[in-house]
Amino acid sequence: MSTNRMIHDVAIVGMGCTPFRDHWDSSADDLLVDAVHEAIGTVEGLALDAVDAFWVGTQGSGMSGQTLSKPLRLKGKPVTRVENYCATGSEAFRNAAFAVASGAYDIVMATGVEKLKDSSFSGLTATWPPADGSDVDWTAPGGFSLLAPAYQSAHGLDDSMLRETLTAIAVKNHAHGALNERAQFRKAVDAASVERSPRIAGPLRVMDCSGVSDGAAAAILVRAEDAHLYTDHPIYLRGMGFVSGAGEGLATDGYDFTTFPEVVEAARVAYEQAGVTDPATQISLAEVHDCFTPTELVLMEDLGFSARGQGWKDVLAGRYTLAGDLPVNTDGGLKSFGHPIGATGLRMMYECWLQLRGQAGERQVPDARLALTQNLGGQPGSCVAFVAVLGNEQGEPA
Repeated sequence: MSTNRMIHDVAIVGMGCTPFRDHWDSSADDLLVDAVHEAIGTVEGLALDAVDAFWVGTQGSGMSGQTLSKPLRLKGKPVTRVENYCATGSEAFRNAAFAVASGAYDIVMATGVEKLKDSSFSGLTATWPPADGSDVDWTAPGGFSLLAPAYQSAHGLDDSMLRETLTAIAVKNHAHGALNERAQFRKAVDAASVERSPRIAGPLRVMDCSGVSDGAAAAILVRAEDAHLYTDHPIYLRGMGFVSGAGEGLATDGYDFTTFPEVVEAARVAYEQAGVTDPATQISLAEVHDCFTPTELVLMEDLGFSARGQGWKDVLAGRYTLAGDLPVNTDGGLKSFGHPIGATGLRMMYECWLQLRGQAGERQVPDARLALTQNLGGQPGSCVAFVAVLGNEQGEPA
C-alpha cells in the first residue's frame, strides 16, 4: 500500500462539536448548524462564505450534500455527502484533507452528524443492500463479543481476569467522560456496577457497550503553510491511513478474532507518514473506537501500544488512564461520550484538537505533542479502518 505524503501538508485551524446525547428538541439540521458555527467561531474573522468546499458524513440522517447546504443556506458551494459505516466522520475528514492538499481549494470544512434517537429502534440501524450470501447475520454486540473469548484463549486469561480487564476499560472511560461536559454519560461508575449490569451477548454486559446518541462535529482545514493566517495554534495532520477490508475474515477460514488486520495496516501507513517508529512511547494520547470494551483491548495491541498478549496487563496497570503513560479515550470515548455514527470520527479529532492546544481542562494530558485517532466501521473480520496522527508541530517527532 502506498505511503506517499500528500503534495501539501494539512492543518486543522478550527473545530466545533455539539454535546453527544439525546437531543429530542434538536434536528440533524440544528446540530449541524451548531457544530459548524462553533467551528467558524474558533477562527477569528472567518466568515462561512470563505470556506471553498464542504463534506458531510452521515449514515442515515441525510441523502446528499443538501444535508448540509440546506440548513446552512450555502449558495454556490460544492458539498459532498459521504458514508463509510461507523468511520463516516473520518471519511469526511479524509476527503476534505485530500481536497485541500491537492491545491484544489484553499480552505475546506469536514462535518458529520447523526440523529439516532429519531428512530423507533434502539441501537445502530441501516437498510442493507443485497449481498452474495457470505454476510453473517448477527448484531453488533454479538459480533464484537467474539473478540473476548478469542483473546482469552489466545493469551491464557481465565474468566475472572478477562472480566476484570473489560471492566477496567469501562470504568476508565466513564471516569474520563465524567470530566467532559459534552459527554453523553457524565457519571463515573465502579467495577461492581459494570459487572452486575445485564448481559447482552456472550460475556458482554450493558456497561461494555458504547452509547447511542445524537450529535455533530466539524473541522476547518487549510494547507499547513497557510495555517498561521487563521490561528496561532494550528494542529497538523502528520499521517493518515485508511483500509477498506475485503471481508475475507468472515468468508474464509483462518480469522481468529484477536486482531483487526485493517487497523494494523492503516496504522502502519499513518505511522510511516508521521515518522512514528515506536508508537508506545511517541504517541502522547489516543482516541480509539471503543464500541465495546474488548474492541479497545484488541486495539491497544493492533496500534502497537502494547505487545501482543500484554494489552490486558497494561490495562490493569493503569497505563491507559489519564494518569498513565499513554492516556486513551481522554474524553470518554464512544463508551461515555456516545456514538452518533457520522460525527464520531470528527469527535475524536475534536478531543485531540483540544489536547494538543492545551485546552482540555481537567482531562488535559501534560506536554501532549502527538495524538492518534482510530475509527473503524463494520465488524470483526470485515471492517473499514481509519488511523490519523496529529501533532502541534509540523516537524518530525522526537
